[in-house]
Amino acid sequence: MLVRKLTIAFAVYTLLIPAFAFAKTSPPEIYTAPPEVIEKIKKEGMGKNSKVMNTMSYLTDVIGGRLTNSPNMKRANEWTRDTMAKWGMQNAHLEAWGPFGRGWSLKEFSAQAVYPQSFPLIAFPKAWSPSTKGTITGPVVHLDYKTEEDLVKYKGTLKGAIVLISRPRKLKADFDGMAKRFTDKQLLTMANAQDPARAGRRGGFDPNSAQVKAFLKNRALTVKAMNMLIAEGAAVMVDNSSKGSGGTVFVSGATVAGDPPKTLQDLFNRAGANPWDKAAENKMIPQMTMASEDYNRLMRMLKHGEKISMKVNIQTQYQDEDLMGYNTIAEIPGTDPGLKDEIVMLGGHLDSWHGSGGATDNASGCAVAMEAARILMALKLKPKRTIRVALWSGEEQGLHGSQAYVKKHFGEIEGGGGFFARITGGGNGKIIKKPAYEKFSAYYNMDNGTGKFRGVYLQGNSAAAPIFRAWLQPFNKMGASTLTLNNTGGTDHLSFDGIGLPGFQFIQDPIEYSPLTHHSNQDNYDRIQAKDMKHNATIMAAFVYQTAMMDGKIPRKVSANPAS
Repeated sequence: MLVRKLTIAFAVYTLLIPAFAFAKTSPPEIYTAPPEVIEKIKKEGMGKNSKVMNTMSYLTDVIGGRLTNSPNMKRANEWTRDTMAKWGMQNAHLEAWGPFGRGWSLKEFSAQAVYPQSFPLIAFPKAWSPSTKGTITGPVVHLDYKTEEDLVKYKGTLKGAIVLISRPRKLKADFDGMAKRFTDKQLLTMANAQDPARAGRRGGFDPNSAQVKAFLKNRALTVKAMNMLIAEGAAVMVDNSSKGSGGTVFVSGATVAGDPPKTLQDLFNRAGANPWDKAAENKMIPQMTMASEDYNRLMRMLKHGEKISMKVNIQTQYQDEDLMGYNTIAEIPGTDPGLKDEIVMLGGHLDSWHGSGGATDNASGCAVAMEAARILMALKLKPKRTIRVALWSGEEQGLHGSQAYVKKHFGEIEGGGGFFARITGGGNGKIIKKPAYEKFSAYYNMDNGTGKFRGVYLQGNSAAAPIFRAWLQPFNKMGASTLTLNNTGGTDHLSFDGIGLPGFQFIQDPIEYSPLTHHSNQDNYDRIQAKDMKHNATIMAAFVYQTAMMDGKIPRKVSANPAS
């Protein structure tokens, strides 16, 4: 998942807001599948026939991390396409988007202190980092700065140095444990905090918030530090893991030198400013993120006056042969002559960061979407509408794969807006529709880890509430009964929601997502909860099937900027 939710609020069991408050029209009569069909879906999804964990293992253990445009990403695209075709799904193919930029692979890595004593260090190179010139040894220097002026005193001291650019982090004992499920009390408390006045807004967050301003200030200062490191001839840049403990490293993309960003839009729209741009290769030095325990130790040693040397070997490889990104697409064809051209979609992003197998972010969502389709295929159910699975790439770098797909097939905001528009609420322009826009019913996304579904984020679509409440009813005893009008952001449903199409993300128990696995070196198969995965695939299958069978499409919400 690209951006963590800035606000989470839940409405439990009932929504008291009238259905007409934000909807253009009254919802159609609610269709629910026959109870015997739902029971068959439950049996196939929750029983011994489930293949969801086998899919998980192949994606995380055999293929591993799936950085966009890397060889592993290409392998994952091809394997998911071939697997769904083997299950009998139709039109299984890879759909290109882009160009995105170069791929990247880590070939060799080691890091250790060598003087005044030798000990290994837990760290991970950043994605798209360049290589060191073989194994290098250099002095460790801490760049202690809070302002641009603080950097001046380090001029002439950094050539060949391994530079620590972060401050130490205070680590606390975790007496309560990291793994959490939502309690009824939490859900009720969050429901009371719901703000229906925001419910009609397209998904996203405020680009002028204090949190965003603080992020931009810190990012600008980091870019200025990178400019200095390049100018001074530093050998390696090292930062402290932003969170976590126990050797967990939260790692993402490399920092690129250049002009510091002043706005979010500036940050994401600058050509040559992304590490996957070929033009950025000479604007970076080798860089890595270190586990806080080891980073903090080095900092304390420096404070005691120790002169430390480190030995580092980072060997990476860029892939420039194919700069296009790819989404995996496969379908269960519709059977109703009048409705088979209409589309119901489900999916999640297949790409991950590179520090682990990308299990909870987001092989889990892809495995659940694939399994939901497999369940329907195994039961030989015949949906009226076409059901289409989409496994996206480029999500971690800005929802690129899903945005390109939506733009190509359904429509776009006039004047574009790119990633900035998608994460901040869909932009302000009118929507330019493609013919398929009116044939689209809904998109269901999973990208919040391994926790079981507790309900649905409605993204302000109150007209969908009675439909989803009816569809959740057979799963209430399994813990799925919650609806909220509030938005959730940071992932691919925003590409649909941003142009006024129904796009939904399921509410999931957090488990260990934020404190342990999200973008970390511990996001591996072992952190996956098998029962939760089966639960999720079962509910997704039921939702998708009923969406494909209802007489009308999922109703749409009124936008602040109506489509025209």
